[in-house]
Amino acid sequence: MLPKTLLFALLALLPSPVISVFPSRSPKRGLCHVPSEDHPPDDKIWTASANALTWYYNYLATPSPAYAQNPNLHFIPMLWGQPSNSRTTSTPFLDQITSQLSAGQNITYVLGFNEPDGPHSTGGSNLSPLSASQIWQRELEPLRKLGIKLGAPAVTGSPRGFTWLKDFFAACDGKCNPDFMPIHWYGNFEGLASFIGQMMAEYPELKIWVTEWGFPWQDLKTTQGFFATAVDWLDRIENITHYAYFGAFRSDVSNVGPNSAMLTAKGQLTDIGSWYMGGNLTHAVPTAGAPSSQRYATFAGWALLVLAVGIWGVL
Repeated sequence: MLPKTLLFALLALLPSPVISVFPSRSPKRGLCHVPSEDHPPDDKIWTASANALTWYYNYLATPSPAYAQNPNLHFIPMLWGQPSNSRTTSTPFLDQITSQLSAGQNITYVLGFNEPDGPHSTGGSNLSPLSASQIWQRELEPLRKLGIKLGAPAVTGSPRGFTWLKDFFAACDGKCNPDFMPIHWYGNFEGLASFIGQMMAEYPELKIWVTEWGFPWQDLKTTQGFFATAVDWLDRIENITHYAYFGAFRSDVSNVGPNSAMLTAKGQLTDIGSWYMGGNLTHAVPTAGAPSSQRYATFAGWALLVLAVGIWGVL
């Protein structure tokens, strides 16, 4: 249950539901990098404007080649799930990170598991809380001694995710000590604010990173309104230190709907893409590609779970 004092404080910071004045930039803003094998030049779009974005992650332990030599875009490694070559005594992820540190790579943060409460079919890493706690203690916790801050497992934005986190920390028995809480949310703005409020109330000692967020499969006006409202709010909440919008791909391959994408089917920045980079309106309209029930179904399992519960636990 969200304490009334925290709820009222968050509601007081809610922006009016209108598109804010753009362009604007924020040091909180980062890139959830989804590389395109079909369109490699798209990678350059996200670094074309200096200091528009300050950090990125790519769901991997090693930097994206396109940004490996870019000092202005700080790389955040991720332990996505169960390492494929991991044994109960091996530490392949830890070894990769320490090797990069020895080579001079600047690593100050590491992200934990990606949606461990979700099945592989919807992009989750599908880990039990017990298994995750054991992998964390072996692969992640030792990094704290090297001065690296750790992100907790990024669960889905649903009651299932909230329960998974509680079970994870119970299984850890005090031996898993993240420094910040990554958040994933796909739904309307009220749900985003509510879910973040729930996490802030449950884990008040942790800073918040919103590492995936969006409002999938909405019309363009609704999507733009959601984006503007959310960015304005995220920038004003002090305890939210980082965020990365999920949309750094072309609209014709988007699995969250064409209007959520930051690039058109031709690789131009959409209005949302330009706003995110601190630019002006482009009037470039995103368009869908060929219908793909598989792409939609992959996301739908996550979205329907969230929509089924609505704005849960606010009062």
